[in-house]
Amino acid sequence: MDPTISDTTFKSVLSRFCTGVTVITALAGDEPVGFSCQSFSSLSLDPPAVAFFPARTSTSWPRIREVGRFCVNILAHDQADICRALARSGTDKFAGVDWVPSENGAPRLSGALATVDCELDREIDGGDHTIVIARVTALTEHSDQPPLLFYRSAFERLHGH
Repeated sequence: MDPTISDTTFKSVLSRFCTGVTVITALAGDEPVGFSCQSFSSLSLDPPAVAFFPARTSTSWPRIREVGRFCVNILAHDQADICRALARSGTDKFAGVDWVPSENGAPRLSGALATVDCELDREIDGGDHTIVIARVTALTEHSDQPPLLFYRSAFERLHGH
């Protein structure tokens, strides 16, 4: 990073960009694996593709990468606890988390607003993160609830809902 830009300033300024919150999941054998991810975006309509950006320190992403197919769960406003559970390391992240298989077999979290089934296309170096590009294989809307939002290092909710 440019030495004139401190980590603190970088984080403070970028935290003012409100994001939705997702959980990326896969089934590694019989074991569900996943991680919380706020760095997610649609990428392309033709072909349908999305992108997300896991930290290089993630222990879950390498396991999901190995499977090659996964589900992006877009979280509802009342799923902050699920987000926190899937953000932890060294614990049974799925303890008490209800899910069913999505179209590609990855965990679809109960209560999610929508799910996007994907297949890994490629990864690109992104500094301390990796840029994952994935082909969309199925899309499903599940709920009209407000989304879970992340703003200035805290969960937020859309007003008026």
